[in-house]
Amino acid sequence: MGIFSRKSATDTPETATATTAEAAVNPDLAALTGDYTIDPAHTTIGFVARHAMVTNVKGHFKDVEGTLHLDGADPSKSTASIDVRMDSIDTGSADRDGHLKSSDFFRVEEFPTMTFRSTTAEALGGDDYRITGDLSILGVTKPLTIDLEFNGVAKDPFGNERAGFEGKSEILRSEWGLTWNAALETGGVLVSDKIKLVFDISAIKNAG
Repeated sequence: MGIFSRKSATDTPETATATTAEAAVNPDLAALTGDYTIDPAHTTIGFVARHAMVTNVKGHFKDVEGTLHLDGADPSKSTASIDVRMDSIDTGSADRDGHLKSSDFFRVEEFPTMTFRSTTAEALGGDDYRITGDLSILGVTKPLTIDLEFNGVAKDPFGNERAGFEGKSEILRSEWGLTWNAALETGGVLVSDKIKLVFDISAIKNAG
């Protein structure tokens, strides 16, 4: 069951009003609404790039922080703000990580942080949601849309109230100025322009 009450195609204005009123007093929705802090120890901001045209390289960023505001009655009022330290990149290869941090790619000394700031959010039905915002890399800001699935809420053994989401998106890295590449003798290039982004987010509800 989704976390937000939704208007169906067969709803009349009267039933829609009743549904909204029900959502306003639903204790589950009321409990969800609030401000959350992303837990970096249980959150993954990852990516997948095609390498040498034939295989995939996967990586993630180990240093992530951010906040969410979730509105159980009106998902359009939900927001997200995420900061990622670019020098925390980890692809399982120290040499490759070093190259990615260099002037060929992320230029981490000049641009230490990648940011995402949401601008709109919407419920798609069921447990599916979509959030759109501004992604900034290398000083370039462009819109990014992320499709999310809500994984539920739970209280952990330490008494923290947690909400979980997983999501995905795709970008063309060249649109953010990430254009380095190398030609292959057999044709094609070493690193794909299209990058798949993956998100697994655990957030703790703030006290108060």
